[in-house]
Amino acid sequence: MKPKVIVILGQTATGKSALAVKIAKKIDGEIISADSRQVYKGLDIGTGKVTKKEMQGVPHYLLDVASPKSKFTVAEYKTLAEEKIKEIMSRGKTPIICGGTGFYIDAITKGVVFPEVPPNIKLRKELSLLDARQLLIILKKLDSNRAKNIDAKNKVRLIRAIEIAKALGKVPKITQATPVYKFVKIGLYLPEDKLKKKVEQRVKKMFKDGLFKEIKNLKKSGVSNKRLKEFGFEYFEPTEEKVITETIKYAKRQMTWFKRDKEIKWFDARQTNIAFRAGLKAN
Repeated sequence: MKPKVIVILGQTATGKSALAVKIAKKIDGEIISADSRQVYKGLDIGTGKVTKKEMQGVPHYLLDVASPKSKFTVAEYKTLAEEKIKEIMSRGKTPIICGGTGFYIDAITKGVVFPEVPPNIKLRKELSLLDARQLLIILKKLDSNRAKNIDAKNKVRLIRAIEIAKALGKVPKITQATPVYKFVKIGLYLPEDKLKKKVEQRVKKMFKDGLFKEIKNLKKSGVSNKRLKEFGFEYFEPTEEKVITETIKYAKRQMTWFKRDKEIKWFDARQTNIAFRAGLKAN
């Protein structure tokens, strides 16, 4: 029998963190975040990062592990997450992965092995001046197969794909190793109208809690406007309406990704007691 790891995933604003904490307290678990923006220091309000109070004493890992000035790769995340899973299990506790970044979750649960190509800083600077459409054209010329299945609007991934293709001649197919753990995946969802209401509530709270000040502090600390745009803060004067619209678009992209994974058992986020029992049963 493989050791079990519980995974709580789903769209933004569906209550993943609260459910993970509830399960962790019951089964003596510890939580590993799987959020590609919450790994960065200083991105708290704008990313809905779980607070100390919300943690309720449950240890959380892979929050605030990277500087927002530099990129933190999925390969780096995978290495740290796998170390934490082993560490948690060595103490006789249950690891709970919690988050909404599908790429991070796949990296852990599907044993994804990434090509080892070091960053090419000069090339990245040159490519960063181009828009996503121009980057996609370059990638198509280098590796038409990779261009077909990449997120065509994600500049970070496009630049990385070009970087790998230039180094290796093409982007090698990402391989998968046999996972050493049994991953029990619990997904939370909400009907579109309910999700929109939850997003609206969250965004209003973000503005009330000081989103403007957080963005200002990031800029003061040396985070560039270009970098802020990559985090989704491309607007210097963000409005609630704009943030709500972008968050809902992001939630749709999350669900598109997760729908491909047939291992996920889905639960209505309004009935967390059922998902909670599923989490206990998984242990």
